[in-house]
Amino acid sequence: MSETNRLLQAFNHTTHQVGGHGKRNLQVLKDALADLDGSLPSDMYGTGKVMEDFQTKMANFLGKEASVFFPSGTMAQQIALRIWCDQQGLKRVAYHPLSHLEIHEEDGLKELHQIEPVLLGDENRVIHLQDVLNMQEEIACLLLELPQREIGGQLPDYQELEAISAHCREKGIKLHLDGARLFEILPYYQKTAEELCSLFDSVYVSFYKGIGGIAGAILAGDEAFAQQSKIWKRRHGGDLISLYPYIISADLYFDQRLPKMEQYFTEARELASFYNQCQAVATRPLEPVSNMFHVHMQVPRAQLEPILVSIYEETGIGLTPYLRESDDHSCTFEVSIGDRYATIPRAELAHVFHLLDERIRAIRPLSR
Repeated sequence: MSETNRLLQAFNHTTHQVGGHGKRNLQVLKDALADLDGSLPSDMYGTGKVMEDFQTKMANFLGKEASVFFPSGTMAQQIALRIWCDQQGLKRVAYHPLSHLEIHEEDGLKELHQIEPVLLGDENRVIHLQDVLNMQEEIACLLLELPQREIGGQLPDYQELEAISAHCREKGIKLHLDGARLFEILPYYQKTAEELCSLFDSVYVSFYKGIGGIAGAILAGDEAFAQQSKIWKRRHGGDLISLYPYIISADLYFDQRLPKMEQYFTEARELASFYNQCQAVATRPLEPVSNMFHVHMQVPRAQLEPILVSIYEETGIGLTPYLRESDDHSCTFEVSIGDRYATIPRAELAHVFHLLDERIRAIRPLSR
């Protein structure tokens, strides 16, 4: 068995696991359906009370005229950008070089919609106002991802967001929010979702990340935008005969976990402080701005994996099921705090990091 497989196996056998809400198994759906009346009618092909009520609820929460439920965020965001490009008569949009649309969607925006992306800013930081001001290309829409996941969930200052929004409105550029983790950043900004979303013409949010539902997304904007998105949703095959398992789980876990986002945010900062006290370890950002961050370790994966396996087996606490190799001398992984973190005794967690620091120092005594 490879060390990587041993790491995953050891993680799966721990009593406490640091990230997430728990295993993504059928219990997620069973819990969502447990207290419902079985005679409640399902949605059908994009209509029905179960869907329409949730769409109205989310439109109100986001401060938009209307919202539409989608089976996936990939579908929702490509459609949002297509609508704005068609309206503007220009098939060019701008987004971060590490946007999900650029690195995870097999060029869907280009191949399905013939939309040309402009990669804006430096891949190692968030987009700034100056990047937008210096842009030479004419665009129909600017997409901002908040937080920027691939660089540890970094965020721009709120004042910079306001300035970017004002500039886009002045220039007639549509501004779209990739808010896959929108709920998770509200504690940092100390803003309501409605306040934050008021800066944007359209908004996408996900229900399987911090919320912990099965799948699904909401796309919100004005009434005309929503009606166009329904047409494109049908064209993309997104009007499944029924989406109620996604909708019902999204609704339940939204109500359960939205009030916990402040807790997750605080716990992420606590956990990051544990990591940052260890030899050759640093989080990105150093102080998290949401419930997620990246951990960077200046230790070769081949040396780090057996250290983690031994700690998992000794303590019953798992930090991560995987390590991504950055180069021959370092590796990284992502952390997202959910319900599980609060169940871990802090003294035991502190012991885990004492062992981690001690064992890294044993192999890298001069590292800082």
